[in-house]
Amino acid sequence: MKDTAKEGQKVSIDKPFDFAEDANWRIFRIMAEFVDGFEFLYPLRREVTVFGSALMSPGSQWYEEARKMAKRLAEQGFTIITGGGSGIMEAANRGAVEGNGMSVGLDIELPTKQRRNMYVNKGIGFHYFFTRKVMLSASAQAYIFFPGGFGTLDEFFEMVTLVQTKKMEDVPIICVGREYWEELDNWIRTKLLEQYRTIHSEDLQVYSIVNSAAEAVAIVQKSRERKYF
Repeated sequence: MKDTAKEGQKVSIDKPFDFAEDANWRIFRIMAEFVDGFEFLYPLRREVTVFGSALMSPGSQWYEEARKMAKRLAEQGFTIITGGGSGIMEAANRGAVEGNGMSVGLDIELPTKQRRNMYVNKGIGFHYFFTRKVMLSASAQAYIFFPGGFGTLDEFFEMVTLVQTKKMEDVPIICVGREYWEELDNWIRTKLLEQYRTIHSEDLQVYSIVNSAAEAVAIVQKSRERKYF
């Protein structure tokens, strides 16, 4: 609480300002996250953003495949960007470090106290998921998706929608792991395209499905650098 103050008197504040107490003030925090995020990304070059489950453990198939892929890309001069957490994100950052490349993490504040993984050598934190998602999608020349949960699927469909609606230029959206992604792809084809006709056949060309790090790397090598939407 603020003390009642007369002219010339100082006002004491008992606790730090809480943006959540007044929704009108949140716009300033949102603006700050956008400004800080774009300034953070601006110096980076040849970015590849990697998405996937935070629950994959070291030694598991897709953790090691993501690690291998990121290492190869880093060795070729690509910057690896992830959400900065555990699982696939850690694997990709770890591979980037092992490939002597730039390992970037855009992490999020969560009630579960998600920590930034130890392999991030350039990182920034976000309070809002939507500002973080803008930064994850802002400037990469390829987006690579490994098996994941709700967050990964949310990010996948956002990237697909941005390319489909021409809000973002046509860049590779690569899904690694046929067993995981082909069932989703089949649902998209049979339900959205054939049964309900809610998409066009050309929309299926927005993303590709591969099964290995080598296949993903081959696609990224053919991509071109871009800066922002």
